[in-house]
Amino acid sequence: MYKFLASALCGCLCSVGGFAQTDTTGELLDGIAQNNAELKAYRAFIESRQLENRSGNNLPDPQLSAFYLPHGDNSGVEYSEYQISQSFEFPTVYAARGKWNDQQAQELETEYDRRRQDVLLKANKLLVDFTTLQKQKELERTRREQSKRGYDQIRELFKKEQVGILDLNKAKIAWIQEQFVVEQTEIEIRNALILLEKLNGGEPIDPDAIGLQEDIEVESLETLWQAKMAQDPELRKLGINESVSRQKITLERNKVLPDLTAGYNYQGVSGNNFSGFYGGVSIPLWNSRNKVKAAKTGYEYRKSQTEAVTATLYAGFREQYNRYQLLLKKYREYRKTMESLDSESLLFKAFQLGELSFMDYYVELRFYRDALDTMLQMEKELYQLKAELLKHQL
Repeated sequence: MYKFLASALCGCLCSVGGFAQTDTTGELLDGIAQNNAELKAYRAFIESRQLENRSGNNLPDPQLSAFYLPHGDNSGVEYSEYQISQSFEFPTVYAARGKWNDQQAQELETEYDRRRQDVLLKANKLLVDFTTLQKQKELERTRREQSKRGYDQIRELFKKEQVGILDLNKAKIAWIQEQFVVEQTEIEIRNALILLEKLNGGEPIDPDAIGLQEDIEVESLETLWQAKMAQDPELRKLGINESVSRQKITLERNKVLPDLTAGYNYQGVSGNNFSGFYGGVSIPLWNSRNKVKAAKTGYEYRKSQTEAVTATLYAGFREQYNRYQLLLKKYREYRKTMESLDSESLLFKAFQLGELSFMDYYVELRFYRDALDTMLQMEKELYQLKAELLKHQL
């Protein structure tokens, strides 16, 4: 009469498998990358900074000056003069600053890629949460139906005076608890979808399009790290920062060269006039002092920072990889054990023989259900860890 309860664990175990694969997941992440408000704002910031950097390489405005001197002890002789001139830095400075601006643009784009990966990693983890909650909901619905059937059957037995009021109350409480768990899981699913839509710039997301395109295996540590070194924007940015600092040295060296001025000059005195070209050159004594040294020091700092940050990132990556492998081993052993157990049948036989009361039977069944929930959460953590390891692929 309680056989349906004993079959609960078997049904739950059969429902746990790998995460679903769908071709629309990549499209979903691409949509989030395009619609995300934070990324849109940073893209606008990049355009603003690039325009600002390019404007710093413009020529200064030309200068026009004029003199008209009719007064003074000049016996009626009038003097007039005007001059138009254009100042500019040494030509090689503009070329060096242009390369510096280009590398700064690469730096901004790499920072955008880093922020994009952070957003997509958050979205990827939410996809794992959503998928896990969907699977949990199916488990809880099965348990709710089983608890309802159990309550109905025990109520009939109570009417026939084959069980006591305590067993009836316990069966009813078990059914009510399962109803609450299902409702709570559905709320968590809706909340996860809301968070995904927030990352998607408020655009709606079709729940049926949510899934994962991943297997449980990952490549070796060194293979993943080499791929990360080549693709991860946080690591690429370190190299770009070095290039920017190195180009800054080149720029400051060129700025030591004198500034130039060229123009046209006209002078008129009582109908006579003189005109010709005007030229000037600055004497670079004070303005460039210590700037090359400062640029070199900045470059040395960037090199040291690259080494330190790379070592720190590698240590963290290796720790994540080892934790993943340990969890994977534990998960496989746990799942193999759970799938090989026949505990529900043994529990049911013990209950039939009167070796277990209804409450003892239900408590034991609850223990195995909790074990199944633990395995599902372990699977969730496993896929979230893998998402972090493969962040550079986003």
